[in-house]
Amino acid sequence: MNIAWGITGAGHFLKESYEVFKKLAEEHKVTILISSAGEEVLQMYGLLDKLTSISCGGYLEEIFLESEMGRSFPKTGRFLLGRYDALVISPATSNTVAKIVHGIADSLITNAVALASKGRIPVHIVPVDVSGSIKSEMPYFMDRKVCEKCDNCIPKRNCPQGAIAEQIDLLKCDGCGICVKYCPNNAIRKGFVEFHVRDVDAKNVNALLSMEDVFVLDAPADILKVF
Repeated sequence: MNIAWGITGAGHFLKESYEVFKKLAEEHKVTILISSAGEEVLQMYGLLDKLTSISCGGYLEEIFLESEMGRSFPKTGRFLLGRYDALVISPATSNTVAKIVHGIADSLITNAVALASKGRIPVHIVPVDVSGSIKSEMPYFMDRKVCEKCDNCIPKRNCPQGAIAEQIDLLKCDGCGICVKYCPNNAIRKGFVEFHVRDVDAKNVNALLSMEDVFVLDAPADILKVF
């Protein structure tokens, strides 16, 4: 099968989605579509460069970045031509879900969903903000309560991306984790953040359920059950 995988700017479910598609790529061709926010978040979590292990660059195995696609998103025209058997959006941010529900197609991912629907290609969506509270892994961060603000900051000197100052610049960080071993105070690490899902986001996810050819999945692992 030929599957298109859309990635939006959510950190939650991102690693799980990567692992799922790594398995799917063993038997199927996967094209990866990455939103501008998704590109940044993939880099923060150290996954951007690893995507070539899923999509090698051949036909229907490319990686398309929204930042390089222009405003007309020409590659999404493949959905009207029937080149794909399915489109999977995982993870899907609340912003992406809201746009899909209201028929807005002004980004690479939402445009792909719109054209897939017009081409009667099934769209499977793994939303992040479903209901209740969510505990999500953060990218690397600096705990300012532990940091002693050393004059000669060893992590700063050894960061290959120059991403460390008084805190970590996540737009420069590529998630390599080199800084962790260099900090003598263990002030750099990963952690978890818990957040409450807004009612409006939960309602939009519920609205997806009534859309034609759109299927909502609870978690990335459920994608394997589809294929």
